[in-house]
Amino acid sequence: MGNGNKFFEAMERDIMNLDISETERNKLLRNFLHLKEQKINLMITGATGCGKSSTINALFNTEVAKVGVGVDPETMEITKYELNNLVLWDSPGLGDGKEADNRHAKNIIKKLNEKDENGNLLIDLVLVILDGSTRDLGTSYELINQVIIPNLGEEKEKRILVAINQADVAMKGRYWNYEENKPEPQLVDFLNEKVESVRKRIKEGTGINTEPIYYCAGFKEEGEAQCKPYNLSKLFYYILNNTPEEKRLSYVDNMNSNSEMWEDDDDLQDYKAGIMEGFGSAIIQGIGKGASIGGEIGAIFGLRKVGAVVGGGFGAVCGFIKGLFGGW
Repeated sequence: MGNGNKFFEAMERDIMNLDISETERNKLLRNFLHLKEQKINLMITGATGCGKSSTINALFNTEVAKVGVGVDPETMEITKYELNNLVLWDSPGLGDGKEADNRHAKNIIKKLNEKDENGNLLIDLVLVILDGSTRDLGTSYELINQVIIPNLGEEKEKRILVAINQADVAMKGRYWNYEENKPEPQLVDFLNEKVESVRKRIKEGTGINTEPIYYCAGFKEEGEAQCKPYNLSKLFYYILNNTPEEKRLSYVDNMNSNSEMWEDDDDLQDYKAGIMEGFGSAIIQGIGKGASIGGEIGAIFGLRKVGAVVGGGFGAVCGFIKGLFGGW
């Protein structure tokens, strides 16, 4: 699970090896320590059977989240998982009966309104996962429109992400190319229609704009090999870009280091380059703050500029992130 603290070790090593004054080095080290201390609190919720636990296991290469394989949902209360600076809140799924759903909804509302030690809302982001294999999303819309969005504070659109899992069985397994691990055109059209339908239903119910995506987490039974995901890189790109910039590096040490997990996506854009850009901007803005060499930070850590990944001459930091994608 995870990569220990190798990323931050690489960053500190790069700073210590710079040919700069001690004053400048100390500024960079202070900024580095501030970034290193940042925690991201991510809540993952959705109806029972939508694949919350499988998604956590795929993204972060961990089996801390139990995958439900029986009749009773495995996650009965909001469960906290601390993975270095990444704090995951795996919420109970709705769809377990009125009494249980009321109890779960109250727990979610309470957690969404909880404040941290600085008086800020504890939960940075809520990832709502929908079950792509069912047409009946009534429970999910109730969760989103009546429980989550009304309790997201002022910047609601920045704090909610909606993703449709189990894209491979959205049409009962039809039109999924199992050999190439991707949907055929007929299924792509169906999934795009579902994405648009979800977006409209949320907009009509709350006035809030969302940008749903579809993916497949790849089911994993305990002790068994992980089935290969689809659009996992798009999902993580989506999560990263909605994370406050100074907290983005909290993910690095916990990303799934199996490069095969990130390979297959819809090719609509280069999500891996986008992930590099997201981490790169966090490094440039975070480390260089208040330092006279701030503008040179990108070159120091192997980034020519925000938005572009260097073709060669990667520093230890960028080489480490790049290595997560199997030498991409």
